[in-house]
Amino acid sequence: MNIEKVKNIDNLIVVGDRVLVKPVSESNKSRGGLLLPPGYKEKEEIQSGYVVKTGPGYPIPLPSDDFDEPWKRKEDKQEYIPLQARLGDLAIFLKKGAVEFQYHNQKYYIVSQHSILLLERDDLGEE
Repeated sequence: MNIEKVKNIDNLIVVGDRVLVKPVSESNKSRGGLLLPPGYKEKEEIQSGYVVKTGPGYPIPLPSDDFDEPWKRKEDKQEYIPLQARLGDLAIFLKKGAVEFQYHNQKYYIVSQHSILLLERDDLGEE
């Protein structure tokens, strides 16, 4: 089996109630201009970043097949309750509820919807 290297973030599939977040670039200086030691930012509990991809949401259980109903379609697909997070939102989330990983030398977080504290969206009229 020949597996080619994935080159594009679009080829990644986010599963369930998770969100893929690209963190906002972190500065190594404090607000007052002091240089911070390495590892200082990693101790912070809250992180922010932009939503790059979202999963389909929370799965809705399919009805049981206890009854043989002639009107029921056999090809019923799984349905989901969509997530609040959308592509381009600024997400503020609990860092301890996120998984950090590197993909093509870029840092990303996989965050569950319940770990997101706040979303900032530019266009609130489309809700």
